[in-house]
Amino acid sequence: MKIKINKLVTLLSIASTGLMLSAGHNLTLTHKANATEISATKDIRTQTLGIKNYKLESLDFISGNQAIIELNNNHANLNPNDWQEHKIVYKRIDQFNRATGAKTAFLSKSNIDSLSKGRVKQYINPSGWHPNLPDQKIYNRGHFIAYSLSKGMDKMGKYSPNLQRGDQNNRKNLFTQTDFSNKALQTIFEDKVRTALMQDKKVIYQAKPIFRGSELMARGVHLQAISTDKSLNFNVYIFNVQPGYKFDYQTGRVAADKDMYVSFNNQKFNNFDYYHAKVKQPNDQTFIHKISHSKIYIFFKEKLNALLQYN
Repeated sequence: MKIKINKLVTLLSIASTGLMLSAGHNLTLTHKANATEISATKDIRTQTLGIKNYKLESLDFISGNQAIIELNNNHANLNPNDWQEHKIVYKRIDQFNRATGAKTAFLSKSNIDSLSKGRVKQYINPSGWHPNLPDQKIYNRGHFIAYSLSKGMDKMGKYSPNLQRGDQNNRKNLFTQTDFSNKALQTIFEDKVRTALMQDKKVIYQAKPIFRGSELMARGVHLQAISTDKSLNFNVYIFNVQPGYKFDYQTGRVAADKDMYVSFNNQKFNNFDYYHAKVKQPNDQTFIHKISHSKIYIFFKEKLNALLQYN
């Protein structure tokens, strides 16, 4: 079905707001460094890490909690005045073949690419990568800076208007990410960035994988962004987890775990495939569309009219 881009932008904005409004559970995390507990509190919209001196690599996800935490009261630690030109600043691959360090993109409307046009087969295997089984979708080649946000950028992060594709098969821009972390969570914030760019705003967007020690698979990803007019401003940490599975982050290997639940959209799931399968035909537009790369995912939420009140 052909969907006009302006309608997509509106739906993306609604989706981003609606999904963040769904946070409704208290969060407790374990801090390995000092064996104390860290509590996260929430307001009507969000959850916020309740300490100042936190080390993200020390946080363990607790089954049943939500996988997104706001940091610094959801304010980016980025300076909007640093936006000078289109570029992406990558970091070198480390001795463990990991794409460590923050990737910082300086973006404008000209960096928006089609969600499907021009994409090629992905063949780079990031650290911690394992092939998916035919009947499973657990591992994704997660992009720090989304393909759809990097039109004109080459693998060195340099911009040329003559380049008609986004960044692909760039080892510096890839990490082993769960299907859930990528398609259900990170895309929420990529949608926010995309919406701001469509409104002709300039945006600084940063993504940083969080590894613990020499582990090959990231424990999570730290995302933050700010527009030069400061209308877009967020700072979050996303756990790299998958409902129904547990990971050995040292190697990236996975095992089924029916006791591994993640709270999402006011429900707890231990099967992400089942979550997608729960789609049924609504009677009164009680759904929103959420764009994830070239696919459209449908998430049931509050009535569309109720969501519009928050925008």
